Amino acid sequence: MSQPSNRVFSGVQPTGNLHLGNYLGAIQKFVALQDSHECIYCVVDLHAITQPFSVWGGPEKLPGYTREVTAAYIASGIDAERHIVFNQSQVAEHAELAWIFNCVARMGWMNRMTQFKEKAGKDREKASVGLFSYPALMAADILLYRATHVPVGDDQKQHLELTRDIAAKFNNDFADQISKLGHGDEYFPMTEPLIEGPATRVMSLRDGTKKMSKSDPSDLSRINLTDSADDIAKKIRKAKTDPEPLPESEEGLKDRPEAENLVGLYAALAGCSRESVLADFGGKQFAEFKPALADVAVEKLTPISGRMRELLDNPDHVDSILQDGAQRARSIAGQTMREVRDIVGFLS
Repeated sequence: MSQPSNRVFSGVQPTGNLHLGNYLGAIQKFVALQDSHECIYCVVDLHAITQPFSVWGGPEKLPGYTREVTAAYIASGIDAERHIVFNQSQVAEHAELAWIFNCVARMGWMNRMTQFKEKAGKDREKASVGLFSYPALMAADILLYRATHVPVGDDQKQHLELTRDIAAKFNNDFADQISKLGHGDEYFPMTEPLIEGPATRVMSLRDGTKKMSKSDPSDLSRINLTDSADDIAKKIRKAKTDPEPLPESEEGLKDRPEAENLVGLYAALAGCSRESVLADFGGKQFAEFKPALADVAVEKLTPISGRMRELLDNPDHVDSILQDGAQRARSIAGQTMREVRDIVGFLS
């Protein structure tokens, strides 16, 4: 199997209520990469079930949440014919490679993963084994397709570093067999992160020190991708700010988390830099800035929300997109696993 030169893999968990953070932190970047990379985008439903039912909704809600992410991909501009869009559980090779990587990764590596500590909370003994080991599944997701690049937010950089560690250890542990079977000096690539844009970490509209989240009890804390134009404008109007006018330089945003968040949102939605936003609005009050931000958000997001609703009203069409993508993904994943089995020494 030849090594791809420019392949992107990434995914979004189907846990319901997709919001602006999901769009700016992930999906918008996925769309932008389509013209420069071969893209494989996944709805990572195997990752979703590492958490309690209260997080991913249980078996009654998971199908709908999976379709919601798929609809968001398509509505945002991902071309499922040119690229691959599928849900993870339809390609069994993800789980198979994850088990092999569980045997390559070390306990010490997993213990250093900060997201496990955050998600498990105070009672780690009640967390699932899947939650603890899911970085190995994430590595399998990426390396199953021998992806060269992954668009990641700041909170996922540690997991990509672990992916590189697992790839390096696999390549080292099985170096003789990899070479013997004609795969060169290494089998899995050292996948590189793609971290771009002015708003890689989107914060709550009610508290600029907290990440925007679907679990926040206040719906005013987030803009959902299915919100109407009126809802978007209302939430921005009610967003928390401070009494000072906007600064004229980025240095002035220091220690002003709400101002920094709103300026970053404007820049990301308008496709410009923070500096240019402050050049236009520096010295002005939020009463003047917020309506402009609302206009940009409504213009960008309402076509997406409308298209999402159309797609979700036709679940059979959404399912056909996932089935077609899974078939194409299996053709790549199957070849990888045949070669990995030979490298590891499994009889087939």
